[in-house]
Amino acid sequence: MNKPLETTPATDALDHALSAAREKFIESHPASRAAHNAAKKVMPGGNTRTVLYHDPFPLRVVKGNNSTLTDADGHECLNLLGEYTAGLFGHNHPEIRKAIDHALDQGINLSAHNLHEIRLADLVCQRFPSIERVRFTNSGTEANLMAISTARYVSGRSKVMVFSGGYHGGLLYFGNGGIPINAPFDYLLGSYNDIETTRALIRDNQDDLACILVEPMMGSAGCIPGKIEFLEMLRSEADRYDTILIFDEVMTSRLSGGGAQQLFDVIPDLTTLGKYIGGGMSFGAFGGRSEIMEIFNPEAKPAIPHAGTFNNNNLSMAAGCAALGQVFTPERADALHRRGEELRTQLNHIAKKLQVPVQFTGIGSLMNMHGTAESINCPADLESSDPRIKQLVFFDLLESGYYIAPRGFIALMLSITDQDLKGFCQAFEQVIRIRKAVLET
Repeated sequence: MNKPLETTPATDALDHALSAAREKFIESHPASRAAHNAAKKVMPGGNTRTVLYHDPFPLRVVKGNNSTLTDADGHECLNLLGEYTAGLFGHNHPEIRKAIDHALDQGINLSAHNLHEIRLADLVCQRFPSIERVRFTNSGTEANLMAISTARYVSGRSKVMVFSGGYHGGLLYFGNGGIPINAPFDYLLGSYNDIETTRALIRDNQDDLACILVEPMMGSAGCIPGKIEFLEMLRSEADRYDTILIFDEVMTSRLSGGGAQQLFDVIPDLTTLGKYIGGGMSFGAFGGRSEIMEIFNPEAKPAIPHAGTFNNNNLSMAAGCAALGQVFTPERADALHRRGEELRTQLNHIAKKLQVPVQFTGIGSLMNMHGTAESINCPADLESSDPRIKQLVFFDLLESGYYIAPRGFIALMLSITDQDLKGFCQAFEQVIRIRKAVLET
């Protein structure tokens, strides 16, 4: 959590710059403002997805083509947000579109098992080292809820270790310690990348600890990579005490051909998936060792039921087959990873060259901007980060034709070209040069 900032002439200057940027946004986006006012009449705060909201009102988009967005006021911008990783394939990839069109011809809902789900399950099991058997859900939130509940049942224990600042879905959010509507599990709150403190917490609760749920890279908290030695410690301690290790790879599964688990060579017992794997359609999955997943085998007696009308939705399954089987091959995953590494290096070079308190953390094609030059290893390290810097850069980049998340998040899409990234780096450098005096203060 960011500490309150004292009012000084320097902070007044940053506040003034941010206020002026917001006013400019208001003036140039009257249609988005009108849409927001209309939405407030039927949705709380005009919103049904909190992460998309930002002051003074959220951007309202009416069209996406390739990697370009068009908002309600007719402005076009390059989409560097990538639907928070779900938009990996761009807005209308031909192979994904072809698969969806074919599925539509077959029928939107088929009321039975279909053939696409077999192919997609096979692709998932081939790709991710930990997954021997898989079951589909409708979102990453649902996948994580199912994985936790599975681990608690299989282990016969109650406690669930998560990490401060972690995010595992709408009912599993642990920023600032958690939210009042989190799923009511018995949580232990660990410290990300803190080996000794976390090891001690595991050992103190070994008899009751059902599972450890961890992101190999914290996404919502700001793209904070897990240290390999930290993840290896979790694997070792989980083995020692028969605790189930769950990797939330809803975001990080795209970081290599076999996800972050392959990249780090640390293999969990269960893995949760979501986002891009459904080709942009609603999707989630959880899977892992056969002996754990066997509890859902309806041919076994007794069996645990796992229902969900849209678990094997024909459109999601068909889009997912095209996504993993034809488009996002392991080779393309590795190539995208390299592009992201190069981009993050360039952006950090610009910030360092201009000596401003800005940096990008992340792995591969996922990264996040922060308003601090201090080292970042866990969410607590972001207390020195000034959120106004991210907001100001967000508005400036948007005016320049580049769309990132207001919180500074970037997720590269396959449709973005090298020329696009070159233009983005130039725009970022121009913004930083113009704002340098304000940011330095």
